Amino acid sequence: MLPEINTVIVTAYVTDYSKVFCTTQLEQSLLDILVNYELHSSVLGCLFVCVCTQSILERLNAGEVIVGDGGYVLQLERRGYVKAGHWTPEAAVEHPEAVRQLHREFLRAGANVLQTFTFYCSDDKLEISGNVTNITGTQINEAACNLAREVANEGDALVAGCVSKTPCYQKNRSETEVKAIFKKQMDNFLKKDIDFFIVEFVDCVEEAVWAVEVLKTSGKPVGATLCISPHGDMQGIPPGECAVRLVKAGADIVGVNCHLDPLTCIRTVKLMKEGLEKAGLKAHLMIQPLGFHTPECNFGGYISLPEFPFALETRAMTRWDIHKYAREAYNAGIRYIGGCCGFEPYHIRAVAEELAAERGFLPPASEKHGLWGAALEMHTKPWVRARARREYWENLLPASGRPRCPSMATPADDYD
Repeated sequence: MLPEINTVIVTAYVTDYSKVFCTTQLEQSLLDILVNYELHSSVLGCLFVCVCTQSILERLNAGEVIVGDGGYVLQLERRGYVKAGHWTPEAAVEHPEAVRQLHREFLRAGANVLQTFTFYCSDDKLEISGNVTNITGTQINEAACNLAREVANEGDALVAGCVSKTPCYQKNRSETEVKAIFKKQMDNFLKKDIDFFIVEFVDCVEEAVWAVEVLKTSGKPVGATLCISPHGDMQGIPPGECAVRLVKAGADIVGVNCHLDPLTCIRTVKLMKEGLEKAGLKAHLMIQPLGFHTPECNFGGYISLPEFPFALETRAMTRWDIHKYAREAYNAGIRYIGGCCGFEPYHIRAVAEELAAERGFLPPASEKHGLWGAALEMHTKPWVRARARREYWENLLPASGRPRCPSMATPADDYD
């Protein structure tokens, strides 16, 4: 008799269990049980059932490494589906196939969480942008939830409903008005099948606290990430104090996202961790940095760099940079590790590959990728074959190919 297991989701029909590719330890354990109990021996088209998805907090509390997804806004702008400037997400309604495809690429690369493409999707931001006149924020929020859930159900991923900073806060600092905006978005999300919330791309902890306070009324877990530097938020509040305020407001997961590069963001999260420890508070740590080098470590982040937003390619992180980032983030005690603007699916695959031993498996996208250049062993050129080793890629100092370009820029930093 099959032992009692919490299984509810049918994911595929299979006829040969030896060909099933398991993307999680849970799926592999269940497959072993199915094989051991010979449930497939006399039935063609047997059902392969995956274990019911655990909540984000159950996973983190159990010590699991959560791999987040990457950046949507810049990637979809480059693909022709988002208009630069206000960066609003109406593509979720106008071009759902584009959003769906990017979700699917991040899932295949190893992401455990798919965020709804709802960046800057408050009604006040949509009105200011002028990008859409016949699509409401509610329509975008609901469409984005549907797309994320559809793709998440193709694997073992969770869906995070995301809110970001509002023009209203910048305009009048009205707690009542700002909270009403977050409440409306939350109500949109709660109509749909999301698993938890993320507050992201907020540069003043006060506004993030208001968002957390609203979202906690949903009864769902809440993560909160600030786009701040090691210097603190835009009002000069240090990272450690920011973390304390977020946790006291009810955040279950705290960290940083966007604005600066991975190693800089790790420094900031370490400061947040120190602040929580001094205050005797606990929370899970999260990081989703830029996929670009920003050694300037300026207060306003990459938005103040002269290359923003249309000439950032020369600053792009390599997959090997991301291996280093993933390992350093893990060693810092961070267990939710993803990316933001500039993080493409191959970057997320690099995170998943670097932490494969800790997670217990490789992502499906690794089927087409030789670890540390191993696939180059079959190359016809001997000097290329010589690069099929970890030491080569770890120690490479990539050339920019631009002899007259500086390695760093002077940020504007008149950021508001």
